Amino acid sequence: MPQDVPGEASAAVSHEPAGPAPLGVVRTPTGDAGVDAHLDRLADADHLPADGHIEVYEDVHRGLRDALTALDARPAPAPVPAPMPSYDHRS
Repeated sequence: MPQDVPGEASAAVSHEPAGPAPLGVVRTPTGDAGVDAHLDRLADADHLPADGHIEVYEDVHRGLRDALTALDARPAPAPVPAPMPSYDHRS
């Protein structure tokens, strides 16, 4: 007669992988619409199996990297006003 092992449940254990489930991670808005849109994209991974997460993470990473790179870009030089014509007041 088999003996029960302490700590083991007597109910049948399923060996099927669990389906996708949201992690419930709260994302706090940054105030930057572009950055917030990329962070909101992370919620797409909540409905995908684990092997689909990499595409979402890479997309978000690319967008956030581009946003940071844009901060380092030098602003376009301001247009230089046309010089004022000089008048010869000699008569």
